Amino acid sequence: MIKQVRTKELFDSCPEYLQKLFDACEFPWQMLPMIKSHIACLLEEGIEGFSLLSDGVLVGENVTIHPSAVIIPPAIIGSGTEIRPGAYLRGNVITGRNCVIGNSSELKNCILLEKVQVPHYNYVGDSVLGNFSHMGAGSVCSNLKSDGSNVVIRGEENYETGLRKLGGILGDHADVGCSCVLNPGTVIGKNTSVYPLNALRGVFPAGCIVKSQDTVVKRK
Repeated sequence: MIKQVRTKELFDSCPEYLQKLFDACEFPWQMLPMIKSHIACLLEEGIEGFSLLSDGVLVGENVTIHPSAVIIPPAIIGSGTEIRPGAYLRGNVITGRNCVIGNSSELKNCILLEKVQVPHYNYVGDSVLGNFSHMGAGSVCSNLKSDGSNVVIRGEENYETGLRKLGGILGDHADVGCSCVLNPGTVIGKNTSVYPLNALRGVFPAGCIVKSQDTVVKRK
């Protein structure tokens, strides 16, 4: 089972307003330091069908935002996205269309592609979540090592990211069960499901079921 980590291996598509960013980055974690500047360009240039909700916050059509949600700029919220009660967007957040950011979920410096669901008590920091990916209730992307050192992606080889903060990377259609912890630099492959209550680190291949850190089976 091949452990894929490159942007084109993990994601089949992205919103048009993210295409330049994706094309420029061989690996998805390379996008993270560029999110703020990319949003600045989008705010200056505008996106067809989007409007300025407040200073530094651009939203698409049919976006639903509960009054108790907090959005710290800058942020780009894709059309049809629902932001539920108590959600906290701490800045440098970009979403695609029809995402769900749920009650008491917290996001910062991250990219959500199309139809991503982080619906209940999730933390997503310094992460990239692929199309149709889903995080179960209480699952989090841990983005800082206890010793504060730079995160290394450990797959078929080790990738020195140069980043002190790096959470999780979910490929398209990845599904993470309830109350999981993705330790810094964890990559979940496309169409891979993770059982609940797991604490994971490293790279997990596409098309698999992750029952535990050391038990991974090919999806039939």
